[in-house]
Amino acid sequence: MYQPKTGYLLHLTHYDPGWNKLKDVETPFEPEVGRAVVDALAAVGFNILILGCSDGLVYESHPELARHYSIPKKEVMDFLEYARSRGLEVAPKQNFSQSAHHRHNHWFRPHNELFDSEEYWKLGFEVIDELIEMFRPRIFHVGMDEDHDRSYTQYAAAINTLHDGLAKRGLRTMIWNDTAWHGQRAQIHREKSLYAESRIPKDIIQVYWDYWELHPEDLKRLVSQGFETWIAPGADPAAGADWRREVVGVGRGGLLLTHWTPCVAANCDALLKKIETVGPVLTGK
Repeated sequence: MYQPKTGYLLHLTHYDPGWNKLKDVETPFEPEVGRAVVDALAAVGFNILILGCSDGLVYESHPELARHYSIPKKEVMDFLEYARSRGLEVAPKQNFSQSAHHRHNHWFRPHNELFDSEEYWKLGFEVIDELIEMFRPRIFHVGMDEDHDRSYTQYAAAINTLHDGLAKRGLRTMIWNDTAWHGQRAQIHREKSLYAESRIPKDIIQVYWDYWELHPEDLKRLVSQGFETWIAPGADPAAGADWRREVVGVGRGGLLLTHWTPCVAANCDALLKKIETVGPVLTGK
């Protein structure tokens, strides 16, 4: 029987409408809590840790991106080494979505205002290259969810730019797929993902995030097009088990769990509880 890959997305920091409200008082990532998360992941059999970086560390290539909650690069590298020592592959996530509402790429301030220009991508790949040197990854998650500001053609072109640059560096690209969104206000994201699917390389890993319902027809559509597809389920273990069954059924892809909350002591119990309750149904332990 096919054994899906199982990953966990942890955040140094993040940008979304809820998280952004607390940016001014955000507490830095706490590596000791991160290590507890890693231990919990290893205990239930996860394969890969994806670390959402944003501006959560101080970049040597772009020190101007540092904020009050950015931690030293060495602390991140020590944390990555700990994750590897516990048997986890590590990979970075850096979101290049463009949206004045969700602001996923506002970690790149002030350069986000350059909007897909030659200079924008030059600077963006300088950050990417620094993360590649730190992580030594096989894949790189570039986000691209909830993109309001690009046109359909600009959106597909941006994904292709990121893919081509990463392919030249020997890495596979991973992106979010928004087609689970069926609400009225989310149709722009759903339709934009559908548009891009036929215009981007098939070796891009699609992460179909569906925190509420089971939509196996979308998984089958993506796999039938040739995409390796991972499912990002919500907090319900039963739904996670259903999604694992669907991934096993198509025989290709994986599952990616996350908890959209800062990795700090106040949230440690909640982070661990989700891993301990949902994790085993995803890994099959």
